[in-house]
Amino acid sequence: MSSQVTSVLQILSHETRYGRYEAAPVYRGFERERSPFLKLISCLVSQRVRDEQTAKICAGIFDEAKTPEAMLSLSLKRLEQLLYGAGFYRQKAKYIHLIAQAVLEQGGVPDTREGLMGLPGIGPKCANIVLAGCFGHPVIAVDTHVHRISNRIGWVRTKSPDKTEVSLTSLVPERWRQRVNILLVAHGQLVCKPITPLCAICAVETHCEKRGVVFKRHK
Repeated sequence: MSSQVTSVLQILSHETRYGRYEAAPVYRGFERERSPFLKLISCLVSQRVRDEQTAKICAGIFDEAKTPEAMLSLSLKRLEQLLYGAGFYRQKAKYIHLIAQAVLEQGGVPDTREGLMGLPGIGPKCANIVLAGCFGHPVIAVDTHVHRISNRIGWVRTKSPDKTEVSLTSLVPERWRQRVNILLVAHGQLVCKPITPLCAICAVETHCEKRGVVFKRHK
């Protein structure tokens, strides 16, 4: 199974490298950001928000504040205005202030899973996105795309993201773990969609069990 997983990730990496997935929202705005603090804030914003909306909201916030100090200088009311359209935007505004304060007090963004998950509003997915994207840890961030596609393609049979992470970690070679999220998210946004995946144009269709797929689109 590990060799099949590697083959799929290699194909998706090739698709990304040569531009096919550049239109995916995950490749715009905050996902290109390598600042641990901004990555952390963007992950918080993304919870229960569509990818396109997340990119738009994060761009607006980061136009006004890119450091913990600058984020704290924004009033809660202003943060709420910038976050409007994101689920639980009032709570997220409070979390952003608390995270910014914690980062200043700790002298930086934590580089451990435990430290990151000790911050307000930060769960396993966000922690792993920061660890993989900013600190180079070989961890897999499992969101709805990764959970769905991993089950659909036949790599795992799991009912929760936490169990998917555990199963995938045993299957994915260490050198690929950091890239699983960004590759599968882009694939899920443009091709392997939740309800009607575009199997006819899928570059990894022959590797997929299509588990749970009822309707397929051709374009």
